[in-house]
Amino acid sequence: MGLFSKMFTKNKNTKPAPKERTVLNIKVGDIINYDLFDYEVVGKITYRDGNYEWYGYQLLEGHDTIWLAAEMDDELELGIYKKVQLPVSKPYPKKLELEGKTYYLEESGTARVIGEGRSKNIHGSLVDYADYSDEDEERFLSIEGWGTEIEVSVGYPIENYEIKIMAGSN
Repeated sequence: MGLFSKMFTKNKNTKPAPKERTVLNIKVGDIINYDLFDYEVVGKITYRDGNYEWYGYQLLEGHDTIWLAAEMDDELELGIYKKVQLPVSKPYPKKLELEGKTYYLEESGTARVIGEGRSKNIHGSLVDYADYSDEDEERFLSIEGWGTEIEVSVGYPIENYEIKIMAGSN
C-alpha cells in the first residue's frame, strides 16, 4: 500500500499554476509573443490619472525594446510603441509632424506612476502626458514629460489576438 499511496498522492511541494495572464495583469518576467518574436517583460508602468488606470510594458528581445500599451476604456485598447527623436517642449502643441504625418492632440494630463522592474526608479513619480493620433487613427504619438526630460514614442494599434502571454511566475 505504501508504494501506491506515494504514486497517487499529490506532492505537497508543488507550486500552484501561474494565474492566467491578460494584457491587464502582465507581470515583469512574463514572455510576450508578438509578430513572431518572444519578448521578455522587463519593466511595467501603471499610470493613474484620477480613477483612470492604464499600463505600459517594456518588452525586450535581444537589443530591441518596444512598449506594449494596454487600457480598458469603453473597450480594450492595445498599442505597440517605439521611442523616436522629436523635439517637443511644454506646453504640448495641438499638433505635431513626424515623417510627413500630422498628429493631433487627443488628450493630456498628469498621472502618478507605479514602476516595476527596469521602471522601478520612477515609482511614485508624476508624469505629464499627451496622446496624439493621425487623421486615420492608424498611428499614434505618445509624449511623456518626466521633469525636464520629454520622451516621444510612435505607435500603432494591435488586437488582443496578435499577442500570446506566457506567465513567468505567479
